[in-house]
Amino acid sequence: MNPGFTSSTNHLLELVTAGQHRVPGVVAAITGRAGLLYEGASGLRMSGQPGAMTTDTVFAMFSTTKAITATALLQLVEEGRLDLDAPAKDYVPMIGELQVLDGFDADGTPRLRAPKKHITTRMLLLHTAGLGYEFFNENYNRLVQEHGQPSIISGSLAALKTPLLFEPGEQWEYGSNMDWAGLVVEAITGKRLGEVMRQRIFEPLGMTDTGFTLTPSMLERRAGMHQREENGSLTAIEGSILPQEPEVHMGGHGLFSTVKDYCLFIRAWLNDGQGDHGRILKPETVRYAEKNGLENLKIKALPGVIPSISNTAEFFPGMPKSWALSFMVNEHDAPTGRPAGSLAWAGLANLYYWIDRKNGIGGFWATQILPFADPVSSSAYLDFETCAYRYLSHRQ
Repeated sequence: MNPGFTSSTNHLLELVTAGQHRVPGVVAAITGRAGLLYEGASGLRMSGQPGAMTTDTVFAMFSTTKAITATALLQLVEEGRLDLDAPAKDYVPMIGELQVLDGFDADGTPRLRAPKKHITTRMLLLHTAGLGYEFFNENYNRLVQEHGQPSIISGSLAALKTPLLFEPGEQWEYGSNMDWAGLVVEAITGKRLGEVMRQRIFEPLGMTDTGFTLTPSMLERRAGMHQREENGSLTAIEGSILPQEPEVHMGGHGLFSTVKDYCLFIRAWLNDGQGDHGRILKPETVRYAEKNGLENLKIKALPGVIPSISNTAEFFPGMPKSWALSFMVNEHDAPTGRPAGSLAWAGLANLYYWIDRKNGIGGFWATQILPFADPVSSSAYLDFETCAYRYLSHRQ
């Protein structure tokens, strides 16, 4: 990146971590196919404490975990060990026990019935299996509040045993699909998901600061979580809200990592599956996986059912968006400059990334703030992405 771009982007990060309406700290990076083009950090790891945010700060990655789990699944497809269209219960029998929720009786008892179709691993990758999240779905929230259903962030197996919201394959609903998909990986490999990822993804890419459990070094560099209050102020949340020794390695949200490490993963997708230290996917697999898999279905806004956890969220409102294996795909050019057909997603604590394979550029923006779709962090992220494309247009 040229000095002018670096200076203006650093200024953006400094602005968003200053003043009354701010984020406590942020790390952001842009990568091309050959390496990092920009990385920067500003603010504090924890509000009110002295530790400065640095480019090696460790974050709870939440749903940015999903694309890494999808990569592990695609590796098994390449090896002929996974059939995406076979019933997922062939690999994980428990998923065949899930029933469809047909509403609640007058006394609040859930009405359940057996599904007419089998859930497939493809449905898990596409979020069409019928699974949801309690903070985006009122029926799931009711099960948590009234019927003792454990929250998904508990890391427990019981948290996954939720009913289906509709017949498998008939709708798109964002939820715990990739947590189940992680169990498919474990069933096929006979290893815990974190070990599979380490051997087959992290080591070939050089991702040394990523895992489901924090090493002592990672713990020292961890960013603290914050809550945005109704008046716009920030409150530090003591401790981690994700368990350190979870019963289940949650493939949908459980990883800790750094922005630098995640950019190694983004770069492999920019380079047709070739990482800095080894190949993780074949080029034809990447081209297959980046395509819309929903056919005529579109993804929808995520309603903020639990306001302390998430605002209502939608990327580029009004623009049709589909889903690949396993990323959001914008079907039109985005106002930031991101072209149609790019890949992207986010994490609950206001982490955002995009992968533009057409132009060979991608980026990651990391904060640790609840609720999701925080207006300050999300708008600054879009400004950051816009800066990247402004630089790209001047370079071409």
